[in-house]
Amino acid sequence: MKRLLGLLLLATSAAAGAEPVLHPLFSDGAVLQRERPIAVWGTADAGERVAVTLGTVTRNVTADRSGAWRVEFPALAAGGQPLTLTATGRNGTAARATDLLVGDVWLCSGQSNMEWPLRRTLNGDTEVASANDPLVRILTVPQRTALSPQSTLEGVKWEAVTPQSAAEFSAACWFMVRDLRASQNVPIGAIDSTWGGTRIRPWMDEAAARRSGGEADAALLATYRSDPVAAGRQYGEQFGAWWRRATGDAEGAEPWRNSARLSWSPVPSIGYWEQWADPQFASFNGTVWMRRKVTLTAEEAARGATLALGIIDDYDQTFVNGVGVGSNYGWSLNREYRVPANVLRAGENEILVAVGDSWGNGGFQGPGERLELRLTGGRAVPLGEGWEYSVVRPGLGDPPRAPWDSHAGLGTIYNAMVAPLGSYGLKGVAWYQGESDVGIPGYADRLAGMMASWRGQFRNRELPFLIVSLANYGPQHTSPRPSGWAELREQQRLAAARDPHAAIVIAMDHGEASDIHPVNKQAIGQRLARAARALAYGGRDSASGPEVATARRTPNGIVVDFEGVTNRLRTWSATRAIALELCAETQESCRFADAVAEGSTVRIIDDGRPATRVRYAWSESPVVNLYDEAELPAGPFEVAIR
Repeated sequence: MKRLLGLLLLATSAAAGAEPVLHPLFSDGAVLQRERPIAVWGTADAGERVAVTLGTVTRNVTADRSGAWRVEFPALAAGGQPLTLTATGRNGTAARATDLLVGDVWLCSGQSNMEWPLRRTLNGDTEVASANDPLVRILTVPQRTALSPQSTLEGVKWEAVTPQSAAEFSAACWFMVRDLRASQNVPIGAIDSTWGGTRIRPWMDEAAARRSGGEADAALLATYRSDPVAAGRQYGEQFGAWWRRATGDAEGAEPWRNSARLSWSPVPSIGYWEQWADPQFASFNGTVWMRRKVTLTAEEAARGATLALGIIDDYDQTFVNGVGVGSNYGWSLNREYRVPANVLRAGENEILVAVGDSWGNGGFQGPGERLELRLTGGRAVPLGEGWEYSVVRPGLGDPPRAPWDSHAGLGTIYNAMVAPLGSYGLKGVAWYQGESDVGIPGYADRLAGMMASWRGQFRNRELPFLIVSLANYGPQHTSPRPSGWAELREQQRLAAARDPHAAIVIAMDHGEASDIHPVNKQAIGQRLARAARALAYGGRDSASGPEVATARRTPNGIVVDFEGVTNRLRTWSATRAIALELCAETQESCRFADAVAEGSTVRIIDDGRPATRVRYAWSESPVVNLYDEAELPAGPFEVAIR
C-alpha cells in the first residue's frame, strides 16, 4: 500500500511539474532573423523532455541539469504569415509566443546619444505622432548591472511601433530602422540596450576587458567576488596612488591619514549640497571630503561593523581610520560597507568619504536616519549629524573606477544587458558611445575587443558594426591645439578601418557645440541606415563617405587620397578646404594648411616647413567644408605623410 501511494505521489509530482519557459526574447510579437538558422532556448525542470515547435517544424530536446534547453530551426526567408512558437512539456503544459515575424534584427547600443528618446529629438512631437508601423517591433533592455553574466531578462517585451511605444525608444535607432524598413521592405526588430554616461569597459565581457589592458582590474574583481573587504582595501590603495599623483601629497600626508591639515566646515544637513543654501554649492560639480568621528568602546570596536551611508551622488571612496573600506559610483546605489574589527579601535574613529559629483545633484542623498554604523551584534551608532566637509580643489581629473563599480565596472553592464541576449539572431549592431572614454588611452583596442566578443556571443564572426563617430561638442579654436575629443574620434576611425565588417558613421557636422546631446538624430539615423545598406545589405554606395587612405609627398605638394568618394570632393562656401593641418613631431609644430580639393584627393600647398603628418578636423567642434557629391563629409583623421 505504501509503495502504491509513493508511486501515485511521484506520478502526481511529475504531472504537476513546472511548464517549460521560453526565454523572454521569444515572446509575442518578436522578430526572428531571416536567412540564418534560428536558435530558440529556455528553461524547464532538469531532465524534462520538451517539444519545441516553430510554425510547422518541431524539435525535441531534453533540459540539462540546470534546466536549460536550446534547439535550432532551419533558416527562413523574410515575410510570410506570422508564426507561433510553443515549448511543450511531457504533461502537455506549454509556453507559447504568437505573432512572430521573420525579418532583420538590429541591436542599438551605447551611451546617452543612442539612448536619447524619440520624444526629445528634433520635431519630437511630430516624429512621435508619425511613428506607426506594425512591421517594426521594438524591445528595450532594462538598465541593470551584474558581477557575472546573466542568462535571462526581466520586464522586457516586444512592441509594434506606435506613438505610445516609440516615444521613449532610442531616436537614432528608430530613424535608422525606419529608413531600412523603407529600403529593404522586410519586418524589422530593433533592440535598445543603452545607458547614458557609460564607458566602453562595462559593455565588454570580462575576457575581452582583460585582453584590452584590464588584467589588474580583472584580478581585483575576482578578489571582490570572494572577499569584498580585501578588495575594498586594495582599491583604496589604488585610489591613494592616484591621489598622490594628482595632488603631489607625500605618502602619509593624504587626507585619510592626516585630515587635520585640511580646512573643515560643518555640514548644514544630510542632503544634496545644492540644498544647503550655500552659494558655492548652488551648482557645484566636483569633489568634497566628508568627515565624521565616532567614539567606540574596546568591546564595540572588537565586533566590527557595517557602515551605512545611504545613497551618494555620484561617486564615493570611503575610508575608516585611513583604510579603504569601499567605493562605488551611481546616483541610485545604497552604500553599505563592511568594516572589519581590525580597522576599528577603542576611542575615536574617523570616517572619511571622498564624494564626487559630475552633474546635477551631489553629495549624500539622505535622510540622515539612513546613515549609521551598525556594530555587529550590537547597537547602531547614528551618523545623521556631526559631519564636516572640505572642498577639493578642481582640476585633479577623474579618479580610477573600481571594477565592481555598478555601470562603470568591468563587464557589469555586459553581464546584465548583453549577455542575456544569448545568441539571438542579429543583422547588425549600431554602436554610439565614446564621450565617456575621452582622455582614456587605448579606445581602439577596447572597441575591437568588444566587437570580437559580441560576435562570439552572437555566433557570427562577420556581424556588422556601425560605429558613430563623436559629434561636435565643445569649444571652437582659432589655432591648432590638442583635443581629447579628436583623439577619441581617431581611435574610432582606426577601429573601423582595421575591421572589414565595421563602418564609421560621421556625426561631427550634426552636433551642437554647447550641447553634448544634439537633437538632430534624424541625420544620424539616415547615415546609420546608409552604412547598414553598404555593410550589411551589399549596397553599392560607400558606407561612410570620404575616408582618408594615404597622405603622400609629391612635387606639387602633399596629396591626401580618399576612398569612398561619391563622384568628387567639393568644398562648400569656399574655393579651399579648411580644417587641414600640417604637423611635425610636436604639437607646437601644427599649423593650418592651405588645401585644394581635386577629384578624390586634396592637395595641400607645401609651406616649406617640416611636416610628417596631416590632421583634419582636429578639434572638439571643428568647422569643416569638405564633402562629396552625396553630401557626406570627409571624416576626421591623423595620418603620417609617406
